[in-house]
Amino acid sequence: MSPSASPPASNVVLGIAYRVAAMACMAVLSALVKWTGSRGVPVFEIILFRNLFAFLPLGLYIWRTTGFEVLRTRRPLGHFARATVGLFGMVCGFSAVQYLPLTEATALQFTSPLFMTALSAMLLSEKVGRHRWAAVCVGFVGVLLMARPLPGQMNVPGVTLGILAALGAAGAMVAIRQISDTERGATIVFYFTLGGVVIGLVGSLFHWVTPDPLTLAMLVLAGVIGGVGQLFLTEALRQAPVGVIAPFDYTQLVWAALLGLVIWGELPHPLTMAGAVVVAGSGVYILHRELRRYRAPDGGAN
Repeated sequence: MSPSASPPASNVVLGIAYRVAAMACMAVLSALVKWTGSRGVPVFEIILFRNLFAFLPLGLYIWRTTGFEVLRTRRPLGHFARATVGLFGMVCGFSAVQYLPLTEATALQFTSPLFMTALSAMLLSEKVGRHRWAAVCVGFVGVLLMARPLPGQMNVPGVTLGILAALGAAGAMVAIRQISDTERGATIVFYFTLGGVVIGLVGSLFHWVTPDPLTLAMLVLAGVIGGVGQLFLTEALRQAPVGVIAPFDYTQLVWAALLGLVIWGELPHPLTMAGAVVVAGSGVYILHRELRRYRAPDGGAN
């Protein structure tokens, strides 16, 4: 971005604030998912509430900003693909927090940029140079540190689900790249949320647990918080360049560690934190190299 095209400093600060707030919302959402799951609520039922009540802030946002004409789409199959891959990631992610400490499950989510780089090369035929491939390899060393593949230490179901969740999130981002040339952010979020309601409802038909009033309130709150967090992400991108705000995604780990400590008394394992630092560093470096690629005159790989 040229200096003349740079956003005002006040907008950048606001964009960062929105991004940090979004990460706080996502950490609270994960904590609510873990808590309601511990109360016996099945994952698909949690997904149903998460997406159904996300329509409250999302509908208000659309009504006050773009108007409901934004729901018109020329890419229904693209939305279907994005929702399918993204909801696969959501199912795995919501399941992972039932097996893992909140901090560890959150840290595994940060492997998404690593998978996204590999998927972009395979599915979008993007040129990925040695610098980004090296960052991917280093990042997966961080994953091994977090997974602790030692006898009696590795939580196989939790780590597997956490990595699959990150893979699903990366696939969803690749799908968004494929449709974002014609589809606006609110359109993509709306149809993903609608897909979540459908898959949550269908899955709940096979296993439904009627929640008590407190658990019901937490499920509704999860939906509203998830919807608000998604809107904060959208607003952050409207205010500041992605290269400025994306590194603040890692503040979610701080929120998750605080929530895990306060609610469940969880202390992050030292190897989890060390691995998270390696993965975060790799992700930021991949972002840096990708932004350089888009700014380069020839758009070459790096």
